[in-house]
Amino acid sequence: MSQERRSERTRRDRRLDAALLESVRETVMSDAGPVTPSRVAAAVHATGRLLGTAGALAAVDTISAELNGLGPLQQLVRDPAVTDIFVNGPDSVWSDRGRGLERTEVRFDSEDQVRALAARLVAAGGRRLDDGSPCVDVRLTGGYRVHAVLPPISTAGTLLSVRIRREEVFTLDELRAGGMFDAGTQRVLEAIVERRLSFLISGATGSGKTTLLSSLLGLCAPFERLVLIEDAAELNPVHPHVVSLESRHGNLEGGGVLDLGELVRQALRMRPDRLIVGECRGSEVRELLTALNTGHTGGGGTIHANTASAVPARIVALGALAGLSQEAVRLQVASALDVVIHVERTPAGRSIRCIGLLLETPSGQAVVPALELRGRSMAAGPAWPELAGRLGLAVLEEVAGEPAVPEEVAGEPAVPEGVAGEAPPPAARLEMTA
Repeated sequence: MSQERRSERTRRDRRLDAALLESVRETVMSDAGPVTPSRVAAAVHATGRLLGTAGALAAVDTISAELNGLGPLQQLVRDPAVTDIFVNGPDSVWSDRGRGLERTEVRFDSEDQVRALAARLVAAGGRRLDDGSPCVDVRLTGGYRVHAVLPPISTAGTLLSVRIRREEVFTLDELRAGGMFDAGTQRVLEAIVERRLSFLISGATGSGKTTLLSSLLGLCAPFERLVLIEDAAELNPVHPHVVSLESRHGNLEGGGVLDLGELVRQALRMRPDRLIVGECRGSEVRELLTALNTGHTGGGGTIHANTASAVPARIVALGALAGLSQEAVRLQVASALDVVIHVERTPAGRSIRCIGLLLETPSGQAVVPALELRGRSMAAGPAWPELAGRLGLAVLEEVAGEPAVPEEVAGEPAVPEGVAGEAPPPAARLEMTA
């Protein structure tokens, strides 16, 4: 069949699909009640179209997605590896399967179809998308977080971003098998949770911060009460006692707002054993640091940062939003946070780049590496002896394979002057699995 005939057949099929969709839509929407596959199937059968068994099933699937799902994007959701979907236009649909953004074969018929889908999804989240409210973020049942932008704010037509919360939570063993870290690093992560060190997981968007945090929270003792505070519910640790609080946007009049800072204050009255802020992005960092300084050890959250060394400055910037001075933030952080775990997304996949301690140095507060990725393996850094001391000597011997003896690395003092702790052992390397 020639290319022209194939294109003509595709256009004809689309017209048939559009006509069938409209007919079924009118039938289903004429009666009150939820849009279920059985009702859609009955409506398809009532059209009298001779579609055959396979064709009827495909029609029900497609129309159900149009009426009650993500429309043409529904087929991407079926891939368990897809975590994000982006629509930049009718012919520009992208997805992230953990290896960076990839262009998909999904296409919309027109800009109007993209806008209609965006408006329907936003309406399902209790908000409205129109010229008066051209940028909207909502969370939908099923674990979808949807962000939509309309023209003229968007110069290229309706933009749609969908983040998918997967119910499946990976164990540390599964993350290690996927190459995120090696066996030695896994033992360190387990010990951090066991010894109740307070931590932040840093990284860029899509680097795997939330995935790693969910897995770590699953290691908490079953008798502990976990209180999670999030802007949009994404954490779903495998744990018997989890309480989740989610922020609330204002209504059309701007009332009813509940921000993360207020939720942290409320959470402190709920007797949490572990207080977790899904993502520190604003003034709520003040309440989190206060909580971690008043006996709520073993908590933490995630924070956006390009490198582990950038985390202290990032915390200072967030503290300024809450009216805290740089010195006040420094004093709070010094006794509130212990460890920074930095993750990155590389062409080979997501991986832990550095595990460091927040310490005072002559140049100020800094994240001093205890373990860092060098090439394809993890190596002990300047803060390794101190971290190993906090986690127990057995961990030091198991992970580094060397006793804790003072030694210089690369001709420089192992621990910067003014930093507590011993010099590290020889930079023993830990083999990565990928």
